[in-house]
Amino acid sequence: MGHGGNVIQELTADHREVEDLFSQIEALPEADERRRELADRLTMELIRHSVAEEEYLYPTVRRYVDGGDDLADKEIADHSEVERMLKELEDCRPGDGRFDTLILRLKNSVTAHVNDEENRLFPMLADVCSADALEGLGEKARSAKEHAPTRPHPSAPDTPPANKLLAPGTGMVDRLRDMLTGRGKQGPGAG
Repeated sequence: MGHGGNVIQELTADHREVEDLFSQIEALPEADERRRELADRLTMELIRHSVAEEEYLYPTVRRYVDGGDDLADKEIADHSEVERMLKELEDCRPGDGRFDTLILRLKNSVTAHVNDEENRLFPMLADVCSADALEGLGEKARSAKEHAPTRPHPSAPDTPPANKLLAPGTGMVDRLRDMLTGRGKQGPGAG
């Protein structure tokens, strides 16, 4: 599934990419250093995806979906849990038992979050938003991902307006660090 289209299509494409990265990590031998490169790419994708959801999807859910505040709060709490695990994963190497434990915990958490969004939240959003509104949110989500941080920042704000103000600057610093270190550029399937 390619990127583009409305917000549901865009975020669902992200979900499939993340699932593929988990599969690639699991397919390699435990101590294979390519697992670290894939974990970095996984981190980058999850952080960018979370920022897009927190900046545009969840405020829309709060505004238009019945019970939207509770739904958005739950999804943001899920993101915070994932971000804490990603921060811990940064210091782990393949072959270290913590690496595999964290990858498994991340996969379980992300899979539950994805299932909840795709089976509950996205259909609810589609029921209350016009096709044009969903299309506009897709464009905003893609733009947010371009400027989003690429590393976990668990103490950063995750709700508007602070997240929209701070994420681009943090993202710029993260992308500069990534460029200088080559993080996220090498490895299987990198492009």
